[in-house]
Amino acid sequence: MPRSSFYYEPNPAESAENLTLMRDIDRLYMRYPFYGAPRLTVTLRAQGQVVNEKRVARLMRVMGIQAIVPGPHTSRPHPAHRVFPYLLRGLLVTASNMVWCTDITYVPMAKGFMYLVVIMDWFSRYVLAWEVSNTLETSFCVRTLRRALAEHGVPGIFNSDQGSQFTCEEFLCCLEAAAIRISMDGRGRALDNVFVERLWRSLKYENIYPADYRDGRALHEGLHRYFRFYNAHRPHQALDYQTPSVVYQASLQCPSLNPAASTMEWTEEEEKT
Repeated sequence: MPRSSFYYEPNPAESAENLTLMRDIDRLYMRYPFYGAPRLTVTLRAQGQVVNEKRVARLMRVMGIQAIVPGPHTSRPHPAHRVFPYLLRGLLVTASNMVWCTDITYVPMAKGFMYLVVIMDWFSRYVLAWEVSNTLETSFCVRTLRRALAEHGVPGIFNSDQGSQFTCEEFLCCLEAAAIRISMDGRGRALDNVFVERLWRSLKYENIYPADYRDGRALHEGLHRYFRFYNAHRPHQALDYQTPSVVYQASLQCPSLNPAASTMEWTEEEEKT
């Protein structure tokens, strides 16, 4: 056995150079979610980065992101996964707790990174529960789901993407035990879960990037403050400049007082907000 193999200790942490590159990839991905590794590589090179496509692709896998356009063999589901049809196409959502949705995003910090999962009410855009983790294991998604159900009741439909965290048996059994109808986005269709995608854009440009959190504790405290602000104080254009908290509570108390119902039809101007 060579000495290098005997004494080698693997270092799972990414280098400072890779962390900076991942932050740049995340910014570009928020702006151009249809860019895959080839286009991101070209764009990064144009900005002065010395990178190749293989490195960008690897970091995208670490970050848990991919282009929204279909890639090769994306229509082939894993044989062990249960995939459910998308139930929201053309559906008129007229009340809170009618549809919940969820997603995971990569969160850069000054040193290192975390993952954030959010469960949101589709009609009011109210953030029901969230949690951060330093891995993409399923457990933190299941804990978030159970907390949302315990604190806010049971929705009629729960929508997610086809990520492994949401297609595992533990997560699906939690939904089925509560008699919730399960809906999943189509492959490569970011607009199937557009309201969570809008939340990620608002969160990152209003909080994550400016704050540049130094560690997990600071991140958790900062997210706690931001989601309180987002739910209770930030006027939402799509809600007639009401806050998600006001719309969510009003809908539960008197559904007839709801503003215009949410549908999958949305304008270019609304997308910017």
